[in-house]
Amino acid sequence: MTGYAPVNGLRMYYEIHGSGGTPLLLLHGGLFNIDLQFGPLLPGLAATRQVIAADFQAHGRTNDIDRPLTVAGLASDVVGLLGHLNVPQVDVFGFSVGGAVALHLAIRNPELVRKAVISSVSFHPRGDRSENTDAVGEMTVDMIAGTPMEQDYLAKSPHPERLQILLDKLGAFDPGFAGWSDDEVRAIAAPTLLTVGDCDAVKLDHAVEFLRLRGGDVNGDFTGVPASQLAVFPGTTHFNGLGHTDVVRQVVLTFLDAPMPE
Repeated sequence: MTGYAPVNGLRMYYEIHGSGGTPLLLLHGGLFNIDLQFGPLLPGLAATRQVIAADFQAHGRTNDIDRPLTVAGLASDVVGLLGHLNVPQVDVFGFSVGGAVALHLAIRNPELVRKAVISSVSFHPRGDRSENTDAVGEMTVDMIAGTPMEQDYLAKSPHPERLQILLDKLGAFDPGFAGWSDDEVRAIAAPTLLTVGDCDAVKLDHAVEFLRLRGGDVNGDFTGVPASQLAVFPGTTHFNGLGHTDVVRQVVLTFLDAPMPE
């Protein structure tokens, strides 16, 4: 099933696959879309549960509006989409920009999130590698010519002539956002699975710091396995962060299918 939800001035494109269980909401990264980010994963994820996937503002089949791209704005769109679909609670799986939105939802809209998979994103700018941030700020259409991102944008966007505008918005993404505090991360109610590539845009020591704030990095043989966990995918950059499809699927589904902690 596919459709468009009228949300915050957008016609927000979404897809629904599978059935059963707590719905799993998929949120893609910047310059990607449902197909580019989750296409290979979708069949396995939807085999045993309902999956809801959405294209963010100015991505995929969703239109752009006169609004900068911010985590809070994209999260508001997602809340509106879930309201439109009458879905009271989800498991959420977000990558990069989508991971930042998933983290926002877990902190600001805890009633909506049962479990959260937060992939390849920091909770504070100190966890980001500066060269990646600088590169995003300098992107031009010529630099991505011939890539799947350019081809998909031109094929699916309702306004293919605005690709440079999207790149500029991504380059200026949420400049005033100062990150989340340690206390806000500690207070997240939903069990969280953090994933990162071993050569990602997010520093590995930051991912471990994130895990510690969520109650991890303990001796599980003596204390038990915490509800929040970390997976580091080998040989994995930010660009191909979900590229090891079988490994990612197994890790994510094992986490989501585990009983909720008492």
